[in-house]
Amino acid sequence: MSVQTVAACIVMAKIHEALKPIQWLVGTWETVSAKGHFPTIKDFVYSEVLKFESVGQPLLNYEARSRNPTTGAPMHLESGFLRIKPGTNQLAFMISHNFGLAVLEEGTASEGRLELESRSISRMSFAKDPSVKVLKKMYKLNEDGTLEIRTDMETDTTPMTNHLVAVYKRKEL
Repeated sequence: MSVQTVAACIVMAKIHEALKPIQWLVGTWETVSAKGHFPTIKDFVYSEVLKFESVGQPLLNYEARSRNPTTGAPMHLESGFLRIKPGTNQLAFMISHNFGLAVLEEGTASEGRLELESRSISRMSFAKDPSVKVLKKMYKLNEDGTLEIRTDMETDTTPMTNHLVAVYKRKEL
């Protein structure tokens, strides 16, 4: 048995039955392209690595690290947990951001797609303004095997607007 086959068996053995609707997310993903924009900031590009890891529970551990694609300097870090309600397609995604935001998003999973919207957003008292009021995210597994994530955001000074669009490819085992 090859090393890849053994690794795949170990990964598959840790997948909780409830995660079947979202097991396609498990693994490490690297950006092919990633762009950000918002009316109150200058447009930007970034590179990012996402990790969705199963540890045998009905949830995935999550981490995202973004960097400046030119200098390699860290730009953003977030971590959290994507939980599915067993026997359903209902999701809850808890994420902490290194700039002082903690977000609970809820939504649903369907064939190769997640749709989430913030249910609560907390921020540290000295976080940079403007305040984020609502986040909406769509995760989509494209036909070519890439993962596309769109993030829309509303702040206390800007109505709901697209903020990020990123496409990722899965890293090989």
